[in-house]
Amino acid sequence: MASRAIEPIARFGLAARGVVYVVVGVLAARAAAGQGGRTTDARGAVRAVGFLDASGLALLALALGLMAYALWRFVQAVRDLDGKGSGPKGLAVRAGYAASGVGHLGLALTAGGFGVSRRSGSMRALTARALGESWGAWAVGIAGAIVVGVALHQFHKAWTAKFEEHLRLQRMTAEARRWSRRIGRFGLAARGVTFLIVGWFLVQAALHLNARVVRDFGGALRTLEQQPYGAWLLGIVALGLIAYGLLSFIDARYRRIVR
Repeated sequence: MASRAIEPIARFGLAARGVVYVVVGVLAARAAAGQGGRTTDARGAVRAVGFLDASGLALLALALGLMAYALWRFVQAVRDLDGKGSGPKGLAVRAGYAASGVGHLGLALTAGGFGVSRRSGSMRALTARALGESWGAWAVGIAGAIVVGVALHQFHKAWTAKFEEHLRLQRMTAEARRWSRRIGRFGLAARGVTFLIVGWFLVQAALHLNARVVRDFGGALRTLEQQPYGAWLLGIVALGLIAYGLLSFIDARYRRIVR
């Protein structure tokens, strides 16, 4: 019964996550095209929705959706809805689900107007506090290596189309499956690029004991923008992030929530 009850909650949450990534991608694409957009992260996307929605209803729906996503991730971790098992690898994956739940709960609180201040809660500030401890360099370095590992996992999922394992492909037309694969691969690859940049700078911060080099998600996009042909690089990744948002919408419709 509890497993069946989580399905509509999960689908609502996946749709909300899709909205966040589409907004991040659209803002970055507009920045790349010189049309007044800006590179930002998920929190910035939530604030952009709030700025555009004078009534506050869209922001409220987004906050509830992100809370739903966080709840689903917690249930995934505790109830093992994806059947990952209790071995070391399975527990690591389930711990990742829980961490995702914590992150999206924080994002939901931001949408609801209860988030921590940008300065005190930024990745750079957290890294600086960690580096002030005797164990800080190791902790930041390990965190960076984990983020790089997540990036490589995104690339692997994109290459192998492993994300399709969770989709109820039999309910999709052949054309829908083809487009789903293209969208998913493009989206996961773009997300992998941003995670790779974030992880790389965390490792550099640990090696040089310098939190100022740290880049969050939005900072990773700005790093792309500052490279030669940066507008093109940013534009491609921005479109990929929009694709990742679309993949979340596909998941909201077709994902197998409970095995």
